[in-house]
Parts: sequence; C-alpha cells; structure tokens
Amino acid sequence: MIYLDYAATTPMSKEAINAFVEAATAYFGNASSLHDIGSNAERLLTICRQELAALIGGEERGIYFTSGGTEANILAIRSLINAHRHRGNHLITTKIEHASLYHLFQQLETEGFEVTYLPVNQFGQIDIDDLERAITPKTILASIQHANSEIGTIQPVAEIGWRLRHHGVIFHSDCVQTFGKIRIDVKRMFVDSLSVSAHKIYGPKGVGAVYIDPRIKWQPCFPNATHEYGFRPGTVNVPGIASFVTAAQHICDNMDSEHARFEQLRRCLLALIREKSLPVTVEGHPDARLPHIVGLSAHGIEGQYILLECNRDNIAISAGSACQVGKQAPSRTMLAVGKSAEEAKQFIRVSFGKWTTEKDIHRFISSLERICQQRKELETS
Repeated sequence: MIYLDYAATTPMSKEAINAFVEAATAYFGNASSLHDIGSNAERLLTICRQELAALIGGEERGIYFTSGGTEANILAIRSLINAHRHRGNHLITTKIEHASLYHLFQQLETEGFEVTYLPVNQFGQIDIDDLERAITPKTILASIQHANSEIGTIQPVAEIGWRLRHHGVIFHSDCVQTFGKIRIDVKRMFVDSLSVSAHKIYGPKGVGAVYIDPRIKWQPCFPNATHEYGFRPGTVNVPGIASFVTAAQHICDNMDSEHARFEQLRRCLLALIREKSLPVTVEGHPDARLPHIVGLSAHGIEGQYILLECNRDNIAISAGSACQVGKQAPSRTMLAVGKSAEEAKQFIRVSFGKWTTEKDIHRFISSLERICQQRKELETS
C-alpha cells in the first residue's frame, strides 16, 4: 500500500527500533532507583536530555519527557498557568490549534480563564496586529502552533515570540509537526515552551517531550510527583526515550536533503494537478509552509469519499478531520480560513515521508483523476 499520511504518524526507523531494543535490554532499570542498574538508566536518560536540548538550541534542564505530544501540550500549558495565575486570567491561542490545545482552552474557559482565539487569513496565518490588540495587562500566556498539521502553513514564530516577550507574555508553541522538518532554535524564536512528539519523526508512539525555559517558573499539575523533576508521575520510559532521541538525531542530520526532496515531490504533485486539469484547489500559504504537507480541496467531492476511494486503490491519505459515527466533521482549519461547512468537508491532506517516491505521487494522481471523472459522470448522467 502507498502511504501518504506521514503527518498523521510515521513507521519507526531501523535506527529507532535498534535503539529501543538495545536500551530495553541493557538499560531496563528504573531511572529513579538508587542501585547501579537504576543509575545506568539515569545516565542514559541524562544523555538523551542533553542531546534533545541541543537539537532545539535549548538547555538540558528544560527538557521533560512525556507520553506524547498531547500530554506535552496539556502539561506545559497547565503547569505554566498554574504558576502565573496570580498575574491574570487571560490567554491567547488561535482557531486552528491542534485538538489537544483547542479543547484544553475550551476547558480552561469553564475554569475562569478568558481566552482569545485569534483568526487566521485565507492562507492560515495570524495577523501580528491582531495579536498585539489581543494582549491585555491580564494576559499571562499565548499558545500558537509553529505550523498547521492540515495545510502546513508556518506561523511567523520568531516575530510572535519577540512581541510576546516585549509584553511579558509566556509563549508556548506546538512544534509537533515542525520538529525534524525545519530548524528550531528556542532562543532565536523567543519561545518559552514547546512540545514535540516521537511518532512524527520515525520514533515510537507514546513518547514526547516538553521544553520549558529553565528561567520560567512552572507549577506541577500533579502534586508530589517525583518523576521528570516533578513534571509528571509514572516510571520514565527510558527505552522509548532513547529510541525517540535516536530518531530525532537521525532526522535532524538529514533535514536539509529531505526538505529539498519534499519540495521536488510537491512540485511533481502540483504539476500533475495542473496537467490533468483536476478540479482541486491547493490550500495553505504559497511560501511559508512545510513542503511535505499538501492540503487540497476537491470541488464538489467530500474528502471522506476520496479517502475511501483511494484506500480501495491501496493509497492511504487523510481527510483532514476525524470521522465521528460515520459522519465527517468539517475541518476546523478550513472553516477558519473562510470555507463554508460544505466546502470544509471537501478537504483532503497528502503528506510525504522518507519512503515517498514520484511514482507514488503519479499513482495518487491517477486515483484522484479516476474519482473526479466518476463524480463528473454521475453528475451528468
């Protein structure tokens, strides 16, 4: 089967699998145990912390390993607002954040926080002036994603971070989709906190990390937790973390060459869409976007239908939003960029990875052409 859904998850790389097996075999101890077996696991954990910090331009003391990107987002936000609640109750985010953050902010509204959801333009970017106007004396934190997982649009994070720091607002950024794809430097981006995940970069599922600048105060969500400096409870997954960091090192070492390859695959895809005159619109920013994520709107055809038809052709893509009880919900991102509910349901996402070839792109376009032609024949019959 042709896999074109790498933005959803990735298969583990050989390097990550080997690292997991080796760590699970030789470093199986509980990193909190005081005997030598536990100390060996703790030393490996420290090395992993150092290596991950170096990949994002951060400091070792700011790395906290989690069970994935969702937990990373939730613990980061709650730990930071717990410590700074005395300063105010206003938070800022966007209308197109990942569900883990969007639903968290909705929950926080029921807990006494005021939340501003910044709009985005037709390309999925926020307006910096909107951000400036949203900041009040009671604003304590803003959470703005580095890039959108559906259309790949990259936010001007460095400028956002600089503006927020000028106003003394803590800045968290969800970097799950960008880590390993484009360069991340927490200092140059003025990011106080960020989240990353292993399974987006050929590492294991169930592993992620939070970075919080060591100079930023946080308060644990779980009182008396002893693991990860009190950031979260639960025995630390040392083999999973070793596998995660190995995958991270490998993908970052090959980032530039893969970026260029993804750009070529993207050019191939868009050229074929034009050549075949397919009734499809490319979504997202024309320049500020991740090359491996291509969001498409198919005129008059629901994305869920295209997904199922592609699956019949042994091609895996995404419809961009979860299917609930057989009914596709409109993409929240598409609604935010100005689509109607009906138009938002016509969205599909294609995302490339390390095993994607131009032959795969041609196969997908052939399938999409067939689907569009069948729909056209049905409409004219």
